[in-house]
Amino acid sequence: MESHPADAFLVAAERTVEMKAGVGTVNLTASQYLTRFALPNFYFHITTAYDILGHNGVVLGKRDYLSLPSS
Repeated sequence: MESHPADAFLVAAERTVEMKAGVGTVNLTASQYLTRFALPNFYFHITTAYDILGHNGVVLGKRDYLSLPSS
């Protein structure tokens, strides 16, 4: 990261991401892709894994989920 100038990353949020969706394509900026697709998808899957583990008897709490040190 240090070898790249900081201003090289400023335009990264405006780059276009093209995704295949059914028979068409969806074009999003990198910021839109992150906030409308990647993060919701990540949170859905992490929540589903948490629910499946809890359903199968794994005792999990907030500290496990957030990786906080135990007291």
